[in-house]
Amino acid sequence: MSDPKVDQQVYDLYDEYCHGRIDRREFFRRAAAMTIGGVSALAMAQALMPRYALAQTISFTDARMKGLYVEYPSPGGTSGTMRGYLATPTGTGPFPAVLVIHENRGLNPYIEDVARRAAVAGFLALAPDGLAPVGGYPGNDDAGRELQAKLDQAKLRQDMVNSARYLKAHPQSTRKLGAVGFCWGGGMVNHLAVTLGSDLGAGVPFYGAAPAAEDMARVKAPLLIHYAEVDERINALWPAYEAALKASGTPYQAHFYPGTQHGFHNNSTPRYDEAAARLAWERTIAFFKQHLG
Repeated sequence: MSDPKVDQQVYDLYDEYCHGRIDRREFFRRAAAMTIGGVSALAMAQALMPRYALAQTISFTDARMKGLYVEYPSPGGTSGTMRGYLATPTGTGPFPAVLVIHENRGLNPYIEDVARRAAVAGFLALAPDGLAPVGGYPGNDDAGRELQAKLDQAKLRQDMVNSARYLKAHPQSTRKLGAVGFCWGGGMVNHLAVTLGSDLGAGVPFYGAAPAAEDMARVKAPLLIHYAEVDERINALWPAYEAALKASGTPYQAHFYPGTQHGFHNNSTPRYDEAAARLAWERTIAFFKQHLG
């Protein structure tokens, strides 16, 4: 899905759109007003829209795993009940568990596919849908982004904490829990590391917001931190985050992937970088195997 012809100015504009600072109409309006190489950048902007049907890597019916939707209690969350996509490896469990946390638009097909990838690697994977209490992922990212932005963010975070606890206690879980998340979900992995303490066995945030420095002493899990090289907003947080990691003694590894954009792991848009995404995922699975068994 990568497209080297997309200009960096359009990538930057798309980042504003993805993070809710401008809406879809304004994104396309500004892109149409840009002239790059003597032509309008509108076609570049249109190329960045996600194409989930083309991005699936593990089928829903793959014999190596079984996927189903589950509901579970979420006290203190948005509605008191949550729903998520649970992918279980074939074979005899229990299995080490991995929570897969979506971006700022609910449980879209890309994140479900990531849960299946974790399952075929041998992990009991749960991808919660933060939009479940308000009807679930609506089928498109624009509506999903709007819904998620309107939620009580403290309650949404509690829904993710409750999802982690549900997964850890699941009958098919070894009670060893990891978490991986992307963008908003990456920041949520850091939040879980602070909130769960030793109940989290390993955390892998992809280009996520850093936790507050004063909270780092509460982090007990080792962290594997993935960053895009071209991601000014998130990368600006790194120096303070790194200092806090060192000061707290938190075990961590951090990787910056050359030439990549924010969202490089998401294979549904041209921001995807196949080589970097593959390497980051291989490192992620190896990290979980090392710390979760």
